[in-house]
Amino acid sequence: MTSNRLIFFSVLLLAVLLVALLGDNLAPHDPYLVDMKLSLQKPCSDYSLGCDNLGRCILSRLLYGAKATIFSAVAVVIIVFSIGTLIGTVAALKGGIADKILMKINVIFQAFPSFVLAMAIAGILGAGLRNGIISICIVQWTKYARMARSYTLEIRNREYLQSATISGAGAFSIIVHHVLPNIFPKMLIMATMDVSSVVLSLAGLSFLGLSAKHPTAEWGLMMSDSRMYLQTAPWTVFFSGVALFVVVLIFNLFAESLRDVMDVKGQKI
Repeated sequence: MTSNRLIFFSVLLLAVLLVALLGDNLAPHDPYLVDMKLSLQKPCSDYSLGCDNLGRCILSRLLYGAKATIFSAVAVVIIVFSIGTLIGTVAALKGGIADKILMKINVIFQAFPSFVLAMAIAGILGAGLRNGIISICIVQWTKYARMARSYTLEIRNREYLQSATISGAGAFSIIVHHVLPNIFPKMLIMATMDVSSVVLSLAGLSFLGLSAKHPTAEWGLMMSDSRMYLQTAPWTVFFSGVALFVVVLIFNLFAESLRDVMDVKGQKI
């Protein structure tokens, strides 16, 4: 049952990623074409999701924006996963001053709510999707480093690691061949579950004007631009919110299914 559930949500996730990847070709209209005659056009046969205040096709902007919204979040998770896991494992194996510095950095970052800190960093760097990505990366890597350190400490005294050390294996070889294969499944589940929160964080920064800039078709920015028309033209905000909800839900369900399958395999082993 768990494997069938994972397959189902894997297919849904793959479909979402394909739509995001091919959004440029799937869009029925130019997402940046301004036509004031179509301002706040209701959903109709030509514009199935309606138009925004500048007469731009909402469906086309959602399809174009999927790439920026989804793949930016995936890029953030890949970056922080790689950096944080490497730093955490090295700190746990080496110990000493490196480990103490890592823990001090973690304490400093934990003193602030992550999104508030990302807002502050994005405000310093200035608006722009790249700066939004950088700000989230700066905030998120410590979490992965802390978890990688914790998992590495659990296995540091295992016999196979001690044997590898005694046999003269270098730190890089131990990390690649012995540590990462053992902690990677847990870290992968954490990273998969983190994609949805990063999607919301990037959209939140764009909504506040701290990430994507005009006229970029990005879902958080689209909601921000149309929020004043929520009562008179709710479709300008509603469909962007639905897109975010669906993507976040699919990523979360996929991550939960992946966790359940790995837990079952771990119990069998």
